[in-house]
Amino acid sequence: MKIEYNNLYTHFIFTTLHRIPSIPENHREEIEKYLTGIIRNHDCQLYAIYANPEHVHFLVSRSPAISEESLANIIESSSEIFINRKKLCKGVFKWQDSCSGFSVSKSDVDRVCQYILNQAVHHRKISFSEEYESFLKFYQKTIVPK
Repeated sequence: MKIEYNNLYTHFIFTTLHRIPSIPENHREEIEKYLTGIIRNHDCQLYAIYANPEHVHFLVSRSPAISEESLANIIESSSEIFINRKKLCKGVFKWQDSCSGFSVSKSDVDRVCQYILNQAVHHRKISFSEEYESFLKFYQKTIVPK
């Protein structure tokens, strides 16, 4: 059965291999534009994106025709090829073998967009490790051992 209307919002976080700060500021926008194109080419809508040196946040409204995992795999492989072919970072660029995808309610879309677009300021105050741990605690309700 065809799904005509949907609200399938996903906040993705992709991390560079070994969390090495591989994404240079002077190529950040070009990488963001490429990721935007991949997302749009798969009938998904991008709401916000920000590429930090060692991780990228983006919020999409996903087409029901594609799973989160399929979309993530397409973005991963295509963007690695693009970044390496264009030599947008030093050495060989690679994402971690896994990423995170968190569901977002319609009422939280604006808040999550502002959070993503405010990444440059946000990471002056909190490290990526601290940020990621807080995401896992909030979304997964897990307790991280001390």
